[in-house]
Amino acid sequence: MSERNKVLIRTSWISTIGNAILSISKITLGLLAGSLAVLGDGIDSATDVVISIVMIFTAKVVNRPPSKKYAYGYEKAEGIATKILSLVIFYAGVQMLIASVQSMFSGQEKVMPGIITIYVTVFSIVGKLGLALYQYRQGKKVNSSLLTANAINMRNDVIISAGVLTGLVFTFVFKLPVLDSITGLIISLFIIKSSISIFLDSNIELMDGVKDETVYNKIFEAVEKIPGAYNPHRVRSRQIGNLYMIALDIEADGNISLNEAHDIAEAVEESIKREIEDVYDIVIHVEPKGESHKAERFGVDKDMIGG
Repeated sequence: MSERNKVLIRTSWISTIGNAILSISKITLGLLAGSLAVLGDGIDSATDVVISIVMIFTAKVVNRPPSKKYAYGYEKAEGIATKILSLVIFYAGVQMLIASVQSMFSGQEKVMPGIITIYVTVFSIVGKLGLALYQYRQGKKVNSSLLTANAINMRNDVIISAGVLTGLVFTFVFKLPVLDSITGLIISLFIIKSSISIFLDSNIELMDGVKDETVYNKIFEAVEKIPGAYNPHRVRSRQIGNLYMIALDIEADGNISLNEAHDIAEAVEESIKREIEDVYDIVIHVEPKGESHKAERFGVDKDMIGG
């Protein structure tokens, strides 16, 4: 198993255990103390447990070798899992929104939550902050969109718990139990916004795009460093997991031998790999220099990036 997948699995297990402890604590005390905000915060942590389990399963899928059906391998399973993650978070946010609105407008008499809810919320903030920082660092270390997305989700959880704590403090200060429901409503909107952001971000990989468009500048610069390689055009780059799949056309002197053209293409490939980390594969098509090109539907030319 690759080191990257080992990190993904180890980080996911740590996240699963940590979130399970926090979730059980908040749901139990939220029910016992009568706090909708703390209960909602606990449900949000429960979705993190589900997400972490999905991440563990995804790491095992990504590690599979390429097959005849999936010749590029299974790296994009991470993007699909990220999409699932966003939908789980959205569902949790909507459920909490509905519960908060129902609580605010119900005719039932609202009671003050127990003081213990403040202590469990402080515990949640400290625990979530530690998990979020750990996930973010590991995600950046192995360039994992799934770990980074989950770290952002946990960072949002820290903000949510801080909002819960603020709402509880005001609830006790002003003796207004309805503030607990209002806090739950605000938190639900924040969760929904976070899920939409993650959903849109995961579209880039699934739509064969790139998150960092400067990769094209690096490709053109890499080609220009190789003698005998001219006019890079119809450049295409997409991401497979954390790796770049790059294809491009270049021109070379039409009178040189096939071996010489091959050497130029290999030199261009090595030059691109020196400029760009995490390259999955590079496909280079060599054409005679000065040959007129018909308009192509796909790809990026140098004039498109202002170079």
